[in-house]
Amino acid sequence: SPCVCGCCGPLRPRYKRLVDNIFPEDPKDGLVKSDMEKLTFYAVSAPEKLDRIGAYLAERLSRDVVRHRYGYVVIAMEALDQLLMACHSQSIKPFVESFLHMVAKLLESREPDLQVLGTNSFVKFANIEEDTPSYHRRYDFFVSQFSAMCHSTHEDPETRNRIRVAGIKGLQGVVRKTVNDELQAIIWEPQHMDKLIPSMLFNMQDNEDFERYRPLRAPNIQENPASLAESCFRELLGRAAYGNMNNAVHPVLVHLDNHRLWDPNDFAVSCFRIIMYSIQAQHSHHVIQQVLSHLDTHSKNTPRVRAGIVQVLLETVAIAAKGSIGPTVLEVFNTLLKHLRMSVDFELGDGSRRNSASSLSSTRTKESEERIVQNAIIQTIGFFGGNLPDYQRAEVMMFVMGKVPVYGTPCHTLDTVKIGHQGTKRIQAMLLSSLIMVTSGFKCKTICAGLPMAFLEPLCSISLMEDSELRLLVLEILHNIIDRHDNRAKLRGIRIIPNVAALKIKREKISKQDVVFMKKHGQQLYRHIYLGCKEEDNVQKNFELLFTALALITIELANEEVVIDLIRLSIALQDMALANEENMPMFIRCGIMALVAAYLNFLSQMIANPPFCQHVSKVIEMRNLDAPHLLPEHVFREKCVLPDNLDRDDVGLYFQTADLAEALSVPGYNVERLAVPYIPQVTDEDQLPRRKSFVDTISLQVDILSNSLPDQLAEEITFETLKKAIDTTGLEEQERERRRQVMEKFQKAPFEEIAAHCESKANMLHDRLAQVFELTIRPPPSPSGTVTVTSGHAQYQSVPVYEMKFPDLCVY
Repeated sequence: SPCVCGCCGPLRPRYKRLVDNIFPEDPKDGLVKSDMEKLTFYAVSAPEKLDRIGAYLAERLSRDVVRHRYGYVVIAMEALDQLLMACHSQSIKPFVESFLHMVAKLLESREPDLQVLGTNSFVKFANIEEDTPSYHRRYDFFVSQFSAMCHSTHEDPETRNRIRVAGIKGLQGVVRKTVNDELQAIIWEPQHMDKLIPSMLFNMQDNEDFERYRPLRAPNIQENPASLAESCFRELLGRAAYGNMNNAVHPVLVHLDNHRLWDPNDFAVSCFRIIMYSIQAQHSHHVIQQVLSHLDTHSKNTPRVRAGIVQVLLETVAIAAKGSIGPTVLEVFNTLLKHLRMSVDFELGDGSRRNSASSLSSTRTKESEERIVQNAIIQTIGFFGGNLPDYQRAEVMMFVMGKVPVYGTPCHTLDTVKIGHQGTKRIQAMLLSSLIMVTSGFKCKTICAGLPMAFLEPLCSISLMEDSELRLLVLEILHNIIDRHDNRAKLRGIRIIPNVAALKIKREKISKQDVVFMKKHGQQLYRHIYLGCKEEDNVQKNFELLFTALALITIELANEEVVIDLIRLSIALQDMALANEENMPMFIRCGIMALVAAYLNFLSQMIANPPFCQHVSKVIEMRNLDAPHLLPEHVFREKCVLPDNLDRDDVGLYFQTADLAEALSVPGYNVERLAVPYIPQVTDEDQLPRRKSFVDTISLQVDILSNSLPDQLAEEITFETLKKAIDTTGLEEQERERRRQVMEKFQKAPFEEIAAHCESKANMLHDRLAQVFELTIRPPPSPSGTVTVTSGHAQYQSVPVYEMKFPDLCVY
């Protein structure tokens, strides 16, 4: 039998003998390098033996793991790594399967050292670029095992960090091995992303233990789970394709929900900053849509959670707005406006609960928390709009303005009756505040682009609101749009400026487009300022912004014709304060006087007309001596003594139209128009029921009735009549004066006189209709004749065809 045994030893396959020879008697001696070189040469020379070499190494490693002979396990893994790095032939595929099977054995063990050893081998394998793709290899087990290692709860902090770092490295290896392989697209499916992403976020979030227990040595990113996880997270997102973005972002939102990281939301903001800076720019709208839908999901959550999500959205759109986010723009605003309405509903709703004393404190807390949500939404709208390109910003301005509700009127976005007057006012103020942020820094080339009619009309209609806060917001929006040369800061406050030239105001020549704009829409701006001055709840801030608006119009939009209009507006304001037909408080009257003085002082120096400047300075000097309460430096002081009335007879205290016209009697100025008093343009807005006064509500009826005038004789057309027809400026003033007279007649005349007037107009209308019907109902002439009854006898009257007149359409 010894002979038999002796002859059987050499019969062992050569690859087994080569594998056995690499293991020393004492594992502490390490891998036998000379025998390892022989095994490597044999594997390269005979690649068909690689699968058998791998299977035998796996068998020995499994046996050594079970017997806890960890020294031999390390030697076996080192041999596998060297063979893997040396062999790149087609036959490596079966060998890889054996290798991965051995790595899985090590990861399944409970020994941290073996887990780290297996992870390091897997990372080396992941860095190898294979010649041909693998059709059958799957990494499901490794994703699960590495994710579990990322959540290690080992008692020893140092060991726990080693395991977590190994798990993150393993996940990074899986990502690198699979993300560029089209056959491994399954890695992006939710069942894998739901393990990968939370594992990275868990380590990015849980960084305190490492900082607390880390020994005093130089920091190393490879030893810090948080830093390594962030690096892997960035790499994963950077490799995400268009169709995989949703699967990559959704687990982030779920993780933040499960760990309640929306309040406070510092970590959530940090995560989405990493996401937005890591992904490709054209995928940004996917992330925004995910956050918006998540906000909808949490629409009934606590205010602080909703505010946290909105603030994350703010950070997201702030980064995305610098690039291109496509159709997501209006979706963002629609969703935010919807949640703004819901927040106001939550704050102002449930009136029965608000009245109970027991819930008073909780109600106040809820209101303050809802304010946090509302402010976050407004900041998001404003910041997002303010960072868009100018061409998109103009569209956003129109969109937001279209969402500003008016109480009692139908609105496709908000139910104003449901939220009540207070809720409507709150939303109005919020949307206007966001418009201030959107328009801040907006530099339109022409004022038509910044103030189109669809934007200007609703904006100016808010000047009819009785709320002082809303009027202030409208003025600030106008300032942002009109001020294209950043002069507003130099005009802050309301004062008599001694030397306007020292302000170094920047201005350019008025463009033709701006001249056309002022001809068409200047009256709306004047009317907005005129009506805004006489509101009883005006304070110093209102007059300051009104002064700034007048000054900016002068700088940006004023030619000689506009200057005349602005002077007429100023004189009309002065006359309104003196006449006081609406019983305004004395503070408002003196404030208007101060506003007119400050503005005409500014205007006189801007047009550089010495006689004009002399007259304005003379009036201001007289006021300083005899009526300081008519100057801004005095009337807006806290303890300014106001008179009981204003002395209209002391003409030296007021600006005189005749003196101003004489000063402007130079080429370029049409001083004849100064003699025509300014009357605010009457529009349909005055019929809206949100004003206290009904003075102008009959303007539409007056216009209809006054247009029913008798026929006038034909006028001979000459050159002078054509010239007058082209020059409509004087006719517009006459038309406004005629409207004013008709309105006064309807307001002050006795009822019987008005009724008789309306009856005569109605009779005239009936007469005209009778004439029309007589012409249309009368039968046309017929060649066969028509029957007429004369003294009871029928007579036929025939009309020849050649004498009949046919309509043009009937003649061929």
